[in-house]
Amino acid sequence: MTEPALTGQRILILVGDIYEDLELQYPRLRLIEAGAEVTVAGPEANRIYAGKHGYPCESDAAIADMHADDFAGLIVPGGFMPDKLRRDPGLLQLVRDFAEAGKLVAAICHGGWIPISAKVYDGVRVTGSPGIKDDLENAGAIWEDAPVVVDRHFVSSRKPDDLPDFCRAILAVLTG
Repeated sequence: MTEPALTGQRILILVGDIYEDLELQYPRLRLIEAGAEVTVAGPEANRIYAGKHGYPCESDAAIADMHADDFAGLIVPGGFMPDKLRRDPGLLQLVRDFAEAGKLVAAICHGGWIPISAKVYDGVRVTGSPGIKDDLENAGAIWEDAPVVVDRHFVSSRKPDDLPDFCRAILAVLTG
């Protein structure tokens, strides 16, 4: 049996109330399957957050305690969660730290709101929910209507149906 491709890599996934259930759980399980150690961080550690469709997710850690140096990448699920989390200056600095270090910054659907507020999308090719297309373009991103867009270490997708492409792209970026 071959060793999983991501053994030894740590990935951070954000969680908060009303996250999009599949956009968090599908990548989390896919990355674990690939051998990564996944940490789910929310505003509070060890709190259960309710997904948009009712699926619970307990945070492993608090966002305030996270450091980009400890991870190979960051995944930002959508739902209504990003609109609240993007107001946290510490989280926005964390996203900037990932982006400036050339580490994976992956966002799906409305998850793009967080990199927008972190001001890391200027000149970056992305996709996202058509509902935030104007927000992405106003942030200087180059929006494309595609299941997945990869621009260097930035990976983005539009919706839950795009999750297979999103996860394949994340794995490709993480394995170089």
